[in-house]
This record gives sequence, structure tokens and C-alpha cells, in this order.
Amino acid sequence: MDGCSNEFASFAHGTKGLAVISTESHTPAKSRIYRGQEMDKDKLKWAYPQPEKNPYQLEWDHLILAIRKDKPYNEVRRGAMASLVTSMGRMAAHTGQIITLDQIMQHDHEFAPEVDKLTLDSAAPLVCGSDGKYPVPMPGIKKTREF
Repeated sequence: MDGCSNEFASFAHGTKGLAVISTESHTPAKSRIYRGQEMDKDKLKWAYPQPEKNPYQLEWDHLILAIRKDKPYNEVRRGAMASLVTSMGRMAAHTGQIITLDQIMQHDHEFAPEVDKLTLDSAAPLVCGSDGKYPVPMPGIKKTREF
């Protein structure tokens, strides 16, 4: 988009430093950790050795090797947990609370109630109020639910 940053990357900031989780559309990740909050080469604490293997190719290599050796290969748990992490982040952002794995697994909130029953003719799962406005999250006010 014109006039906007065009970077696709993931970063983590903490009290002791900055971590580059991935850059350049995630491959190569070029992961590294800096002391402080600036990506200054003089403050580089750690960097993953380069060149990195392509993670997408590695996935295929592992799958093909399992097929050739007739070994089980299942990414379901990993995929489900990765998806669950996004739900934890959404719940944390929408409630303003820290959300643990145990909390999200035991929580009664449904992000998409009865999604398994939706059809092309179904009403939208989220509808506007009588004022014509949709509900919005209120972090710190509604601490246990999204809306």
C-alpha cells in the first residue's frame, strides 16, 4: 500500500531486548536477539547461523521420508496448537487479560457459536444491535468474553 511500511516480519520486545522471530516473509527467518530495543549490530546477542534451510522444503522432505520408510507422519497436533495460539492472542487482546493454555482449553466462550451449522443461507454469526452498530471488544471492562 502506498505510503506504508512494506515489511512482513515478526518481532518480540521484552524488558531485556528485542528478538527478530522472522523476516523476509518468514524464510529465511534470519532470527536474532539484540540487547535493548534497537536492531544495532553492536548490540547483537545471538543470531541463527546462515544460510538457513528452507522450512517449507524441510516439511516436504520429512513427509516424503516418512512415506518412503512407511513411518507415521502427522502434523495435526502441531497445526491445532498453532491455531489455538491465535485464539489465545485474540482472547487476550479482546479481554485485556493474560490467557494461558489451560484457561483457553477450559473456557466456555465460543468465537464462532454453532459454526458447524452455518450454511450460505444462515444469518451472520455476529449481528448489529438495534442502533446499527456491531459489538466491539472492551479490554479490561469485559474480562471474560469477547463482546
